[in-house]
Formats: sequence, C-alpha cells, structure tokens
Amino acid sequence: FTALNNGTMTQEQFRRTQEQFSFAVDFFPRPMAALVGRIPDPALRLDILRNLVEEHGEFNESLFHKTTFRKFLESIGSDPTTMDQLSLWPCLRAFNSVLTTACVLDELEVGVSCMGIIEFAFARCSAVIGSAVVQRGWVTAENLVHYKLHAQIDQRHAEEFFNVVEAQWTDPARRYFIDQGLNLGAYIFNRLYCDLQYYACVE
Repeated sequence: FTALNNGTMTQEQFRRTQEQFSFAVDFFPRPMAALVGRIPDPALRLDILRNLVEEHGEFNESLFHKTTFRKFLESIGSDPTTMDQLSLWPCLRAFNSVLTTACVLDELEVGVSCMGIIEFAFARCSAVIGSAVVQRGWVTAENLVHYKLHAQIDQRHAEEFFNVVEAQWTDPARRYFIDQGLNLGAYIFNRLYCDLQYYACVE
C-alpha cells in the first residue's frame, strides 16, 4: 500500500497483483460456505449465510463478486480473454489452502475468527486501493467498482463473523482458538499482500 500510494508501484505491477488477487476473490465464498454448515446455532448461521448470498450478488450473476472484480480488472487494463489462462502464483494457493484448512478442519472458532479478521482488514484495504487508483488516474471515480462496495460493507461482514464467537470469548479454552484465528487471518492476509508485491516486481 505504501508503494501504491507513493508512486513506486507501476500500473502494470498493480494490475498483475490484482489479476492474481482475483483467485482469492473467486475462492473466498467456498470456505465461507463450509463454515455455514458447521455453525450449530441457526440464528448465528443466518448472518454468514446472508454474507454468502451477497458474495453471489443476491442471486444476480451480474453482481457476483467474481463478476464485479473482473470488471475492475478490465478498468485497469486487464484483457478478459486471457484471465482464465493465468497461472496461479504460490502465494495465492497458500492463502486459499490456509482458509480451507481453517474453515473445514480446524476448530470452528479458528475458521470464523480467521475469516472475520480478513473481512475487517479488507474494508480498509478496499478504501485505500480505491482511493489510490482514482488519485493516480488509473480509474475514474464514477467507474470504480468492487472496491467501492467492499469499503462500505466488509466491516459489517466482519461483525457478523465475530458475533458467532462472541459468547465463547469469556471461556479461556475457546478464547484461545478465537485468538488463534484472529492472528492466523491477520498473518496470512498480510503475507499475501507482501508476496503479491514481491512477485509483481520480480516476475
């Protein structure tokens, strides 16, 4: 984000990071869906299910997050005809694999907290990215898609994840797993962005 804001990251480098980030956008609903089935309280399950439906554009394919992110990529110069031929960078496979393990195989609190802290961080990340690409003239404000939405809704999504585990926070045994999930999510999300910049600059 420092490189994006101070002008040292080129538009080409930024575009390449975003083309890879699309693999995370496409994948994110899948571990979320796995969590929905693991939450025993149907009332707590509903908010995560609603989040999952939003990821799928409220059942409108033109508003799928995958679709809106592809539109963002086109706005910064990506060729939509080549997107499906991109090779996955190792950092994206690692990120998606960690989410799968946390949400499918680990303690429920680990997966929920991991996803929640990523949503919480992504709200701010989206605001920073959206502001930077407009300020640098890569996208006009009126044509900015995807990031504008996530800057607005992802703090609410984070709160919905945290509501699932809030009652367990006072239980030291379960609090340990909540803390583990929060730290894991923060770590892998930070690691993803660091590695995206690295690969964009060296490949």
